[in-house]
Amino acid sequence: MVLPPLMSDVQNRLPPQTKYIVGNEACERLSFYGVAAILTTYAELIFAGGGIVDSADKADAKILVHNWKFLTYLLPLLGAFVADRYWGRYRTILWISFAYCVGHGVLSATEGTRWGLYAGLILLAIGSGGIKPCVSAFVGDQFGPGQERQLTKVYSLFYWSINLGAAFAFLGIPEIKKHFGYTVAFLIPGVFMLFALVIFYLGRKHYVIKPPTIHETPLSAEEKRANRSTLIRITTVFLPFLVFWAVFDQQHTTWVQQGKQMTPFEIPIPFYGNYTVSGESMQSANPIFIMLMIPLLVGVVYPALERRGLRNTPLRRMGFGIILSAVAFFFSAMIQRRVDGGEQLSILLQLGPYAVMTAAEILISATGLEFAFTNAPARLKSTIMSIWLLIVAFGNLLAANITKLVAWMNESRGAGGKIAASEEMLIYVGLLVVVAGIFAVIAKKFPEPDRAGA
Repeated sequence: MVLPPLMSDVQNRLPPQTKYIVGNEACERLSFYGVAAILTTYAELIFAGGGIVDSADKADAKILVHNWKFLTYLLPLLGAFVADRYWGRYRTILWISFAYCVGHGVLSATEGTRWGLYAGLILLAIGSGGIKPCVSAFVGDQFGPGQERQLTKVYSLFYWSINLGAAFAFLGIPEIKKHFGYTVAFLIPGVFMLFALVIFYLGRKHYVIKPPTIHETPLSAEEKRANRSTLIRITTVFLPFLVFWAVFDQQHTTWVQQGKQMTPFEIPIPFYGNYTVSGESMQSANPIFIMLMIPLLVGVVYPALERRGLRNTPLRRMGFGIILSAVAFFFSAMIQRRVDGGEQLSILLQLGPYAVMTAAEILISATGLEFAFTNAPARLKSTIMSIWLLIVAFGNLLAANITKLVAWMNESRGAGGKIAASEEMLIYVGLLVVVAGIFAVIAKKFPEPDRAGA
């Protein structure tokens, strides 16, 4: 059926209030990744106590960062429960954002102290984790009947805004730290979190706000069973991605530490001087690649597949993403092997693994948001989003514990039998290959709607 031009335009246009949510997300992500950009090297210095950073300090810093991310992605369960049951998504986002702002302030004000590091990270985890499932579900709430096809577009735009904020964070915060120190470098992300809160509040008169379920008629026993069944099936689909997130989030730990062993690249900038591409600032490659790739995929690749009659389903995209992530980490392991062998390699070589991992992330993470929202029961939208984020949490816990295990084994074996960093990376590559096969079996049994672009 061909829609009249006016109706087609209405269905293709994004609701105007989405700009407030997307703007909020861009600033919030800048604040979060502004901390993540410099956290590994900052934690190394804290654990070294002002002395020389050794391998134990590096391992402790890596474990701390992954444990912080575990807590950040665990707390969405609490935020989703409060939002779905009591406060609603709008008020949950608004109120918990205040804790987020305080966390940035604590990190900045207590620079150089271990207790300040822990306190600030806990507050940031509460803030980021508490609002995370609510924002991603809240943007979907703005769409009504007849706008289902727009979900792929809005979640791609939503993910694009995430990476716009991340790109500015990874490019700018390490440079600010270099010139002004950690106090200012932690304060700037806090200012952007305050901007995020203000932008979100400005849209208050325009939002579609769905009430919490406490005001709704209780579900029947049959409806509860159906919701539980859907919850279990979706969680089963999500489980294999635990390994993906264990690998992906090492961009902020393992790849930063790898970059510190490589030769920096200088970019001359008029009226500024040389901008140094280091292990920290190289993290900006991921969000920059995402901003370039998302329009290409959504505007060119997905429609081309649709025209050729190829079903472009979320599960197919996500499965291919697991394979690409294995390829990316394999490339990184080969670079690390050369570095361990004493070669002086340019940090620009990391662009290859970053590009491939970015493609994997788009196929998995942006698609995962869409898949979670479209398959979740109406009362469990935030809860399903939080389960997707819980997989990220346990992925980081897995990475932290593998790091602990390798550090323990290296300490007990002595100099002769240590597991090299490249060999540790190849362990993850093997795990990704295994879960790719497991996911293929799970996906085959999950019914998907035959909707173009879904």
